[in-house]
Amino acid sequence: MNGPTEPSAPDDDWGGFARPAMPERKERLRLQLFFWMLCIDLAAILFAFLCANTIRFGSPSAVHGLELVKVVVPVFLLIAGNNEAYSLKALTRYRYGLGRALTAFAMAIVVVLFTVFYMRSGIEFSRATFSMGIIGSIVTLSAGRKLFDVTIRRFHAAPLVSVVMIHDGQTAPAQPDAVIVDAEAAGLVPDDTDPLMLDRLGRLLRDADRVIVACPEDRRLRWAMALKGANIRGEIVDPEIARLGALGTSSYAGEGTLKVSTGALGLRKRIMKRLLDLALSGVGLVLVLPVLIVTMIAIRLDDGGPILFVQKRSGRGNQLFDMYKFRSMKATQLDHAGNRSASRDDDRITRVGRIIRKTSIDELPQLLNILKGDMSFVGPRPHALGSLAGNQLFWEVDQRYWHRHACKPGLTGLAQVRGFRGATTQPEDLINRLQADLEYLGGWSMARDIRIILATLRVLVHRNAF
Repeated sequence: MNGPTEPSAPDDDWGGFARPAMPERKERLRLQLFFWMLCIDLAAILFAFLCANTIRFGSPSAVHGLELVKVVVPVFLLIAGNNEAYSLKALTRYRYGLGRALTAFAMAIVVVLFTVFYMRSGIEFSRATFSMGIIGSIVTLSAGRKLFDVTIRRFHAAPLVSVVMIHDGQTAPAQPDAVIVDAEAAGLVPDDTDPLMLDRLGRLLRDADRVIVACPEDRRLRWAMALKGANIRGEIVDPEIARLGALGTSSYAGEGTLKVSTGALGLRKRIMKRLLDLALSGVGLVLVLPVLIVTMIAIRLDDGGPILFVQKRSGRGNQLFDMYKFRSMKATQLDHAGNRSASRDDDRITRVGRIIRKTSIDELPQLLNILKGDMSFVGPRPHALGSLAGNQLFWEVDQRYWHRHACKPGLTGLAQVRGFRGATTQPEDLINRLQADLEYLGGWSMARDIRIILATLRVLVHRNAF
């Protein structure tokens, strides 16, 4: 039963209190889905190798084409079972599940090759068939997982986790699928000296996967003690945690702490991102060198002023750095503080400036910032300190503005490819960009950076670029 529920009539089996609605058990459904996911993966691998066998030998059952499959499959199952390829997260997130399955398959191939070549195994196999089987398995595993994901979303739209929300003298928002329980009506008092109450609580949560308790501060400790033996993931609502934006808990010197911030990228990811930046900026400078030279000459001939415009911008860790741009405004009307956003009919913009702003050529000198390490190819765009959204400074519009500086600023970003660029004439213009920037920080991958870079090519010339 979903949503808030009315207490039923008193039930003697519930100690004389109103029996609450009981959560639906989802564990069996998840096990069935794991089983079918496993079957689809195995069928995908077997089908790919059978096809490879048919192409190479004209028969799907040729012995030399299937020898290694007998080894690959058990190793794949062993690895996949330990790397969350069959987990709740894999069920609900297609890309995560597929990534785990492909990783397990790749590791299985490496193990098999090591066994065959370095351990001098006596297994005879066809290298051509094995190669085609590997490539085919990647395709069929991807297709199989996608088909499974589409089927799950169509026929099992309900959540795969049962949630119970207990209201004990306090309420809290709940999703529509949660079972809402009034603690007083159900006789649920956080008292670990009352075995009958603990029995009622245990029966209520028997089929649930997660329980959340909303209660006054003076009862939180008692509820925490009562839930610790309930054999379930138990949580207690604490408004202070939401206000602090806590990411998790930790400890230091024997004292509990709330984790409220963390670096956007770990060391390994920072190295990967830096290598990508160096490769792209180095190649990019060579490719656009003729454009850079022509632009420099045009700016100098236009009004004789400086070629580059250097402005302080906020970078990673809220540290200031000098950002380079081709000068697009008249030398006598430069706005180093950034108090006034450029507009479509801005009289400060030169003739050459209007062209290079429209085509985003004015941003190309930031390739030097990338080489220096001040910027990255992809990240939140750096803003001038005096930038305004309407009549407010950016950080006055939304305090989360500073959160976007947890990683290096970028030459392009998720906000830009979604069309959020140009003048910020009202607070909503900033909020749209901020939401996209924070979304980008929420989950980095090299593949995502590459997709954003490719998407940027479609918006180099944009109606909001002036």
